[in-house]
Amino acid sequence: MTNIVLNVIVLAVLLAVSWPVLRRLRGGPVLGAVLLVCVLTAVFDTLMIDVGLYVFDPDKILGVHVWGAPLEDFAYAVAAAVGMPVLWTVLGRTRWGRSRRAAEEEGSTRA
Repeated sequence: MTNIVLNVIVLAVLLAVSWPVLRRLRGGPVLGAVLLVCVLTAVFDTLMIDVGLYVFDPDKILGVHVWGAPLEDFAYAVAAAVGMPVLWTVLGRTRWGRSRRAAEEEGSTRA
């Protein structure tokens, strides 16, 4: 299996699982995060490849590079930039849909 096939599968599962939360989030900040992390990936992956920190098997990648980083490496950046806001949103909520901070403040005012 090539890296791009694995990346597409992982991104499709991530988007399917995250979709209920993603559609409630504002798209601009999420898209901005995706673009920023992709730019950082292009810069730092290129540097790490140039100094020999890691090498890609030519049989496992498409051969399409952005600056010096293989296209497949950007899937990890997209997954992180999409997954982190979703996790932040999900882990910041209680079972009843309120934020944890609001639930804690409400609990402290009752005492």
